[in-house]
Parts: sequence; C-alpha cells; structure tokens
Amino acid sequence: MAQAEAQAQAQAGGVAARLAGQHVLLTGVTGFVGEALLHLLLTEVPDVRTTVLVRPKGAITGAQRTAKLLGKPIFRQVVEAAGGVEALMAAKVGVLDGDLADVPALPTGIDAVVHCAGDVSFDPPVHEAFTTNVVGTRDLLARVAEVETAQGSPVHYVHVSTAYVAGRRRGHVPEASVEHDVDVAAELAWGLAQKGEVEHRSRTSDKLAELSEAAERTHGRAGMLTASRAAEEARKQWVKDELVRVGTERARSLGWTDCYTFTKALGERVVEAHAAGGRVVSIVRPSIIESALERPYPGWIEGFKMAEPLILAYGRGELPEFPAASDTTIDIVPVDHVVSAIVAVLAHPPAPAEVAYFHVSSGDRNPLTFRVLYEQVRDYFQAHPFAGGPRGTVALPTWKFPGAASVERLLSTSERALKVADYLVDRAPRSARSRSIATGIDKQNARVEFLRRYLTLYQEYAKADLRYSDRRTLALQHSLSDADQAVFKFDTAAVEWPVYLGDIHFPSVTKPVRRLDELRLRREKGRTAGGSELRTVVEGPAAGPTPEQGSGESDVVAVFDMDGTLLSSNVVETYLWMRLAELEGTGRLAELARTAARVPGLVRAERKERGALLRAVYREYAGADLAELDAVADELLTAHVLSRLAPEAVRRIREHRRAGHRTVLVTGAVRPLTRPLAPLFDHVEAVDLVADERGRATGHLVSSPLVGESRAAFLRGYASEHGLDLSRSFAYADSHSDMPLLAEVGHPVAVSPDVALMRHARRHHWTIVDWASPETGRRTLDPAGSAR
Repeated sequence: MAQAEAQAQAQAGGVAARLAGQHVLLTGVTGFVGEALLHLLLTEVPDVRTTVLVRPKGAITGAQRTAKLLGKPIFRQVVEAAGGVEALMAAKVGVLDGDLADVPALPTGIDAVVHCAGDVSFDPPVHEAFTTNVVGTRDLLARVAEVETAQGSPVHYVHVSTAYVAGRRRGHVPEASVEHDVDVAAELAWGLAQKGEVEHRSRTSDKLAELSEAAERTHGRAGMLTASRAAEEARKQWVKDELVRVGTERARSLGWTDCYTFTKALGERVVEAHAAGGRVVSIVRPSIIESALERPYPGWIEGFKMAEPLILAYGRGELPEFPAASDTTIDIVPVDHVVSAIVAVLAHPPAPAEVAYFHVSSGDRNPLTFRVLYEQVRDYFQAHPFAGGPRGTVALPTWKFPGAASVERLLSTSERALKVADYLVDRAPRSARSRSIATGIDKQNARVEFLRRYLTLYQEYAKADLRYSDRRTLALQHSLSDADQAVFKFDTAAVEWPVYLGDIHFPSVTKPVRRLDELRLRREKGRTAGGSELRTVVEGPAAGPTPEQGSGESDVVAVFDMDGTLLSSNVVETYLWMRLAELEGTGRLAELARTAARVPGLVRAERKERGALLRAVYREYAGADLAELDAVADELLTAHVLSRLAPEAVRRIREHRRAGHRTVLVTGAVRPLTRPLAPLFDHVEAVDLVADERGRATGHLVSSPLVGESRAAFLRGYASEHGLDLSRSFAYADSHSDMPLLAEVGHPVAVSPDVALMRHARRHHWTIVDWASPETGRRTLDPAGSAR
C-alpha cells in the first residue's frame, strides 16, 4: 500500500520525481542531441540510471568512447560530484557495446528507451539511410519487445524523429501520424538492394569504358597503372554519388524532400506498428536543431548542423544568393529545448497503443523568415566581419531573393565558364602565371561546387511552406509545475531571434573558424619566402635522424628530375642546344624553322605519352657522333647549363649530400647533357643513344626512356639494390608524368609543377616549391653559338 502511494505521489509530482529510480536506455549519446540529453538527465534528473548503447570504433570500446564523452567540459561538474568518470559510470551510466546494424540484447529492468541515434545526413547513400533509420529502428524495437516479455512490464519507447517527415506538403501539419500509403517492406527491400545494383552498373562495359577513357586523358602521361587506379577511384566515387542520387529521386517521387526524411518517415511506420501491439510509444519531432539557448551554456554546439555551412559561406562572401522566398519560414529550435521536451515526454508516457506525437518547432507561433535570418546574418557580419586577408574585410553579398530559377541560372553559367577556363589553363604553357590562374579557378570551382551541393540539398527546405503545430507540446509544457517549467524549457515562442542569433548562435558557430583564421595568419606572417621552410623538411624531424656529414651510410635517397626541376628547360630546347652546335649560318635557321613546324605534333605526342615525345626528338640525333656530343657538352654547354641551374636546387642537393643521403639524377635527357651536373650526384640515370660501328647515333635508344611509372620502377629497384628506405627518402620533380615517382617516397616535392601535378600535390598535401633559374641565366636556343 505504501509503495502504491509513493508511486502515485511520483506520478503527480515533478519530472525528476516521476523519473526517479527508473532505468533508461539511450542511443545516440555520442551525437549532438544524445550528448545534450545525457547531460540534462545527469544534472537535473539525478535519480535516473542510464544505460547507453555505444558502437565500438576499431579497438576503442563503447565504454572507452563513453568515458571520453564524459570527460568533456560540459560534464565536469557532474563528474566531480560523482568522484570521477569511473565512479559516475559505475553509479549512473552503464555501457552496452553495440550498433544499430546489429542491435545486441538489451538488459532487463529497463523502464524506458530513448532512441536518438540515426543517420542525420540529408543526402546519405540510400542503403545506409534504410539500414540506420528503418532496419536499426526495427531491430531495436524487437529487442525492446524481448525485454517487455522477459520482465512482464511495458517499456516506454521514445522515438526522436524529425518534423520534416511531413515531406513536401504545404500548410498546417498536425502532431499526428503522417498520411501516406507507401509499402514499407517493398521500399526497404528496394533500398537495401541498391548497393548491389549500383555496384553492378558501375562495372558494365560502357561505364568502365567511360571512366577509363576519362582517366587516361587525365593521367595517361603518368602511366596506365596510374590511370587505372584513377579510373577505379572514379568508379567508387560514381557508386557513392549514384547511391545518393537514386535515394533522393525515389524520395522525391513519393513526396519527400530527400532520402533522410523519407527513411525517417518509414521508420515512424515501424514504430507505429510496434505501438499497435498495445505498447507505450511517444514520437518527438524536432525541426532544425541548432545551438543551445541556455544549457549546458549559451551557444553550445558540436559540429556543423544544417544552417552553419550557409552562415559561414555568407560571412566569407561566398553565398551570393539563396533559392528561397523571403517570406518562407525557416524552422529553427535550440538543442536545449529539444532535450528538455524529450525528458518531459519521457516523464509523461501515453496510454498503451496510443502514440503521442510532439513537434518541437518554432514556425507556428514564433516564425523566423529567411529575410529576417538574412538581415540578422548580414548585421552580425557587418559588425564582426571575417578577416579578408591583405585586401581587408570580406565584401558581403546583398540578397534580393530572385527565386530558385534565377539562382540556378547563375550557378549554371558559373559552372560553364569555369569549365572553359579550366580547359584553357590545362593546355596553357607551364608558368607561375598559369599556376596562379589554376589556383584561382580551383578556388572558384570549390565555391561553386559548395553552392551547388548545398543549394540543391536545401532548396526543398527553403521552399517548404509549412507550419508544424505544437499544441500538444505546448500543453505538455504548461502541465509542468512552475519549477519544472523553469528547468525544462521548450516553449519556443520565448526565443527572441535577434538575441539568440546575433548574441549567441552566430558568435558560437564562427568562433572556431576565427581561431583557425588567426592561426593561418600567424603561420603566413612567420613563413619566409626563401628555402628555410624547405630545409626544415630536409633536415628536420620529418626526415628522421640525420647521419653525420659524409658518412655515406644513410639509407635515404634524394632523387631529382632535370628538365623543369633543376633547369628551366625542356627536351626540345636541350635538343637544339646540341643540334645547333653542329650547324652554321642558314643551317641553324633552317633547323629552327623545321623544329618549330614539328612542335604542335610533339606537343600532341607528349600529351598522349611522354615516351613518344622523347623517341620522336631523339630520332633527330641519327648520324650524330657520340664523342662529339660529349665534347660539345664539355666545351660549349657546361657554362650555359650551370648558369640555368636553379640556386635553390643546388643548395638542396648539397644539403642532402651533407646529410649523407644518396643523390640520384633521373632524366629523360641524353647522357651528354647531364655531364655538367654529374659531380653533384652519386648516380645519373639518363637516356643512352644506340651507336653504330662508327660511333654515330642511329636514332634509337639503348633502352626505353624512364618516364612515368618506369621512373618509379627504377627507384624501387635502385632502393632494393642499395638497401634504401623510400619512406624516409625524397623526390623532386615538376611534371604530372612524375606522379608515380613522387608517390614512391615519404617526402615528395613538386617543383614549379604543371597544373595537373600542382592539383594532385595539393590534394595529397605534398610540398610545393618554386625554383627559379638565376636572372643571369641566358634563355637562348644556341648557347654554343653565342659562346663562340
């Protein structure tokens, strides 16, 4: 009798009293909402015992991940009060290792389950969205049913969904089941099958031929294996993109904005079926969840949510327009309102078989329009602009809300213009200017790709003319005692948008970006224009222990390309250095004219395969006396070659030699041209011409020239023969065709690279440097003639 009276008093009491002594299982506590929910329970409902379902990550257990979570600053007070993280976990936070992909058996004695976990990306691959949001929910409910059967008592299941399960409807949306007649089982089977279907389509002959052709156009100069790897990476990316696309198209064909909201709606059907068996079920539907209004502290947020990328892009001056009507509502709710509502719902279970729906939203009673949001963002960044670098603060765009069609035209025009510009710069002569232009194009491309992705993703939400009724949620708030209403606040009508946005939310989301900007500016100020930063690469910790000078026992090799890397030259130019030395007067002019006429064909050959270019040029040596070529190099070209040698290159070679590293020159130039450089290197790998019995060149090569992947193969063989550690070694080259060589070593350096290599180096975080020939170096095609 006394126990019954205590229970009745608890039911009539406040939230904490109603939940006192209960055992609640939580999913998704490592996510944004789940973490805030766990914090609220631990601080304001101290007599609740929780078990958290946490997925292990590799060798890191769920318990270890939970301990790390509880070590965050927001949990400091509750951890200190408990006597440490371990004590807190022992007393109040049990851990169940598991995943929604394979839900483990739940412990008995559970009074409630709050399911916060789920795929929160708006554009997930379709099979992943179905696996997490539908299969995971189904399997978790099956485990809940097992517990109910075992303990003979109901479990209050609280399902955290999203208000956007309403889909592409218009107008008023009640707190009720979403009306639709979609066959959940059929769609689930389809969605899970898409991974195999799309993988199969990616391997059809037509698709493989398309991908291979594109990869060979881009990477053929580096070698067929390089192109093949690029084609396979492109296939995998196509599969990923296609899985997103088919999910989005299927969702929109059935009336939802995207695959996320579609699968969340189907997940609700699974929950409703569970409730139909006489079970206790509540569904909480937040709208767009953003930073905290008050708890755990104003502005608390983890990770970028829906609006943050757009806010930051506007502040950077990179969001010129948005495809929304100015009077359309953007429904935002602070995260602490969401978790307060969840706890209140948890404390007020509905009758069995009666699903209770709760919208945690703002648009019905406290609407925030896109125009007001834009004005607030603009006012904030005008008062607190991002640093714009040397040219001052960022210029903020002025939105006129021209409509989705106008924004799409702007994007499409930009995409076409950048495609043309990229085509032209890729075929422009290599120079610092072409690299600078390419860098600008890449930045603009990244900007346009960002806009395309986010505007495509969010335009459905921007067009949504919805009002989510929150009458039941408001009634729940008003049913709480005054004390509980002060603790568990979720009446969104109380949110003052100018204060929340301008004073709390915007400063919070921009703070980490401003910190990174400050660090970047400090690095740029501290960086010198010379080679000191690069000497750190050679001599510093990244290179490993430095052997004593001249020891010769190092297992490190430094490999250098010649043309374009050490010298500002190319194979045609160096051919003319040798050839014009043999000719006089009009013969030289004729040779220059003949070579100039051949340049377009040579360029086409080089674009297709560099080895073809070398063979075409070296056929011109037919009949040349090899001994005379050596004499020309020694007597007439040495001074010229050395005058064209980049001073920074010489310093770098000498630094390697002082460190005891082997130095190797790998070049497609004929061997006589390397004679002036031979003293700098332990080994020179160059092109050798076949000679006839008279010692004259036949126009053929002794062996295939080392280009592309063959350079990498040579290096692997050389390293094996001499016991070298390529992971600690260095390579310096300038051409896209040298990608395989650079990829073989732990310290690749792209030297005054062509556009393709520059882009690859940036993607893979390789060092990029410019080594210029000295200003005193003469740019002439006939150095031997001028020497005479």
